[in-house]
Amino acid sequence: MKKIALAFFAAALSCVAMSQTSDLASYVNPFIGTGGHGHTHPAAVVPHGMIQPGPDTRHHGWDACSGYYYEDKTINGFSQTRLSGTGCADLADFLLMPFTGKADLTHVGEKDGKYRCPFASEFSHEEESATPGYYSVFLQRYGIKTEITSTERTALYRFTYPEGKNAGMILDLDYNNQNQYMLEFDYEQLDDRTMRVFHRSLGWAYNQPIYGVFEFSQPFTYEVVRDTVREANRDYPCCKLVLHFKDVPTNTQQLFCRVALSYVDYNGALNNLRCEQPGWDFDGTRAAARALWNDELSKIQIKDMADNADSVRQIFYTALYHAQLEPMLFSDVDGRYLGMDLKVHQGLQEDPIYTVFSLWDTHRALHPLISIIDPARNEAYIRSLIRKGDEQGIVPKWELAGNETACMIGYHYVSLVADMYTKGYHNFNLQRAYRHALRCAEYDTTGIAPVFPRWKMEEIEPSAKYYKNTQAYIPFDKASESVARALEFAYNDWCISQLAEAVGDTANARRYQQFGQAYRQYFDAKTGFMRGKDSKGNWRTPFDPVSSTHRMDDYTEGTAWQWTWFVPQDPEGLASLFGGRKKMLHKLDSLFVMSSKMTGDNVSPDISGMIGQYAHGNEPGHGTIFLYNYMREPWRTQELCDSILYGLYYAGPNGLSGNEDCGQMSAWYLLNAMGFYQFCPGRPVYTISRPIFGEVSISLPNNRKFTVRTIGNSRQNKYIRRARLNGVVLTTPFFTHQQLMEGGVLEIEMSATPTKWGTDAKPVKLYMPKRPIKPIKPARNR
Repeated sequence: MKKIALAFFAAALSCVAMSQTSDLASYVNPFIGTGGHGHTHPAAVVPHGMIQPGPDTRHHGWDACSGYYYEDKTINGFSQTRLSGTGCADLADFLLMPFTGKADLTHVGEKDGKYRCPFASEFSHEEESATPGYYSVFLQRYGIKTEITSTERTALYRFTYPEGKNAGMILDLDYNNQNQYMLEFDYEQLDDRTMRVFHRSLGWAYNQPIYGVFEFSQPFTYEVVRDTVREANRDYPCCKLVLHFKDVPTNTQQLFCRVALSYVDYNGALNNLRCEQPGWDFDGTRAAARALWNDELSKIQIKDMADNADSVRQIFYTALYHAQLEPMLFSDVDGRYLGMDLKVHQGLQEDPIYTVFSLWDTHRALHPLISIIDPARNEAYIRSLIRKGDEQGIVPKWELAGNETACMIGYHYVSLVADMYTKGYHNFNLQRAYRHALRCAEYDTTGIAPVFPRWKMEEIEPSAKYYKNTQAYIPFDKASESVARALEFAYNDWCISQLAEAVGDTANARRYQQFGQAYRQYFDAKTGFMRGKDSKGNWRTPFDPVSSTHRMDDYTEGTAWQWTWFVPQDPEGLASLFGGRKKMLHKLDSLFVMSSKMTGDNVSPDISGMIGQYAHGNEPGHGTIFLYNYMREPWRTQELCDSILYGLYYAGPNGLSGNEDCGQMSAWYLLNAMGFYQFCPGRPVYTISRPIFGEVSISLPNNRKFTVRTIGNSRQNKYIRRARLNGVVLTTPFFTHQQLMEGGVLEIEMSATPTKWGTDAKPVKLYMPKRPIKPIKPARNR
């Protein structure tokens, strides 16, 4: 099995020649988004790694979602798992904290211990650094320098202790993010240098078992501290292991620790350790991790920036870095993984299973981006989701560590499948993929795995699906967030109609095409907004389009102003509801110029990054500015895109206007900075926005390149004068995925003033794959 470790290093070091001449990792700043509400982290990770070892500065509150917050002054320790950019928190498993002297394990009560553990250490950002695959910090309380690097499933720590101090280590088994309840603990010393640990927790992931192996470079003895702490009228069991080292070399005072995780069992963790981290070569592991990142980052090369070149490079390559953290590997090196039925399954080593599918967020831009730079990975994601659907009885909406969190709305698995399929990528079981797509759209609470909590059933199978299928609309007095759910269901159902048509299921193609028009039920022509209706068909009153009551009104993390525009499958149909293109444009203009103030007792904190009532800090509006391209005023798309790219993304801790959301916020930036965006996943067409580079070149998987070359690029020249694709003049701001993947050059000439380019009224032709597709027998709707 050592071949796997050798393969990791060989794959990484094969990129060294490239990285020596193009060290794009040097532009990545992992601290971007760690302030504000970006919820990112600076942990030492490799692309899509199972393990995310890094610093933890707090474990309570919304801004603890990744475990790290830039404004904090103390570090609790270094946990092995974390999420990037989410709006909910979990993980932070197996906290390590080096110390000298006597370990302070006094429980700190809720008042003083909201963020800080009793053994936490002060630190300074001046003594902290993070680059792709590496993290370092000096713990001032103990005088210990901590360095971390990683492989896909293992971490390697290097601790430098002060001379003449006794070396100790806390291995905290109960530390977690957001008061998860620990259901089980287990630990065992395997030899004088190795400890294996286990815990099973109940949090956002309702049943998360995880195993770890910690091997140190020096022998240790240990003691166990068990306790039960009562907080907020609940008892929380505690278990901490305190390790003592006697033989740390006095010349360097360095102690190494190798860590491996598994969601399967102890043998899985130990096997992952032996295969991926057989030695103690910290610098070699760090170099291999950096080489892997340079390989990923080199897929997109940028040059000739107009202004603030260093800052823009840093924003761009950090965004590309953030876009390749999640989904994460979930299966062990031998292919085993924990299924959605909480049973161990045997998968294939060469076809790993992934976890952390934030599809409500990532279907919009992240997966379309991956379909360009690494389509095989998107196909692997679909295969993982199909297996998870087989095990759970329905494909998860928001999967975490083999658990269905049932978070957010819609069933955006169908968007990912439809988008990849219509782009011509079919390396997954089409019959199973399609049948799971139909299952997602049904209201059917039978057949769900019995391990899934019954109290979460309404979240995974909301009754809103029943009403949209049987009554043509969702009454707000029968289901919460009725308008947002309905609009996303309509888009999802349109995606299913594309799949049904492709596989020859004409009955369901017609049925779901009709469901895709259900958005019309919610448009109130009198106010010009999508509004909620009750069971009798009456509009909700009173009605305030800037009112928000977080997750408790007719909209999801938004208002009527933000949700009215979510009809990506039919922008022309939306315009007809307004009374035509000009009337819709008048309303759309108002969105960006009116006051950003909102009303309500509990305004959603996700509504951020405001331009008028447009909220870039949250996903529902990420496609809104491109409606101008469809309504033949593309200069407005270019203008607004410029404002967002330069006004809402920064090279600093507060560099994101909202949660990173597992790569979605960054993917939006990446696509638009290159000059295009996919408005409607499932329709393989890109719409041109506002490129900010003189030249950007995308290395395609078929050994071709697609280059966007901008003539007259500058901060002032934000409008497009003309465009050519491979020498052919473009009269509309659209091109297809097929054209992109064939390679070539998109040449765009810029202007300092708005132009009439792109106002041609020609319809956009939809490219469908030309491969022969054998029709399959459709699944019977239950």
